[in-house]
Amino acid sequence: MKSYLFTPGPTPVPERVMLRMAAPIIHHREKAFETIFEEVREGLRYLFQTEQEVLTLTSSGTGAMEAAITNLFSKGDEVLVVRAGKFGERWGELAKVWGISPVYLDFPWGEPADPARIAEHLTTQPSIKGVLIQASETSTGVMHPIREIAEITSKRNDVVLVVDGITSVGVFEMPMDAWGIDVVITGSQKALMLPPGLAFISLSEKAWKMVNSSTSRHYYFDLKKHLAAAKRNQTPYTPAITLILGLHEVLTMLKTEGLQNVFARHHRLAEATREAVKAMGLSLFAKSSPSDALTTVLVPKGVDGLALKKTFLNLYGITVAGGQEQIKGRVIRIAHLGYFDQLDMFQVIAGLEMSLYKLGFPVELGSGLKVLEEKLA
Repeated sequence: MKSYLFTPGPTPVPERVMLRMAAPIIHHREKAFETIFEEVREGLRYLFQTEQEVLTLTSSGTGAMEAAITNLFSKGDEVLVVRAGKFGERWGELAKVWGISPVYLDFPWGEPADPARIAEHLTTQPSIKGVLIQASETSTGVMHPIREIAEITSKRNDVVLVVDGITSVGVFEMPMDAWGIDVVITGSQKALMLPPGLAFISLSEKAWKMVNSSTSRHYYFDLKKHLAAAKRNQTPYTPAITLILGLHEVLTMLKTEGLQNVFARHHRLAEATREAVKAMGLSLFAKSSPSDALTTVLVPKGVDGLALKKTFLNLYGITVAGGQEQIKGRVIRIAHLGYFDQLDMFQVIAGLEMSLYKLGFPVELGSGLKVLEEKLA
């Protein structure tokens, strides 16, 4: 049985990227690496749509989230943490570990943040120094209105907007400079079509000023060290060389396709998948503003969500993601970010139809596939 990966991280890795990573290892302090890394730096700025440096860290995306916390803020600082899913909660957890005081702004899981409520908090609590949020909340499949939130924070010299873009960078439009976003973070195992192991972070000039005034202590995630090394086409510590070679290939692929075409492809696959799911008599968990990174499907009444996920895998070799925390067993999450094309969606929708049928749900076989074909034909 073949294996098919439809999780929102890790995502499938293109064959040409795997072949590039199979090349003989090179030394990271030699000219060959520096030449490649210079092109990688340029490609990352293109991807983030910024003139600022995009720093490459050897870690998961959470490492870049922690780097943002420790470099931007000082012990006792207050930050506004937008919680509308599992990964929104992570911002608060990180802040508390480092002595930063989180002020929580909660929204129901499945709904986007309200910029007006964020603006209200910043007005009534002027001590807040940062707004921490996800662009795409991976646990719920909801996209937050980052552009509107950035319009609020960009007018305040003493507040930075820190965006976890781990399932948004390379998926949909989020130009860092044009929108005035202060910090953008992502990871390698999402739209960048690589194995886990690299994280990326870029800071605006306003954010760098905050870094320079921070009194927090750090070593490995000292972003000033990473910035100084990057300007020499280097990293301060041993990088994940093989992953960077793969990243070089990925960035070439993205440039060849063109960012706007990349965004359009993701939107097309997402829209078609959502419509196919609804045609099967199912509902989306995201009540509004669904993310183009993944489709979060409510498991219908009478069906065991964990059994549905196991049926996908055991009968058809398809791995989808389940729900987390309070929605565990209630949803399945189908990814379409990264290395996916239109025929991939036929596999997962067919697998969903057949899995539901096996579990006794009265789905009309072919109902989702028919709509999917109409939308993509």
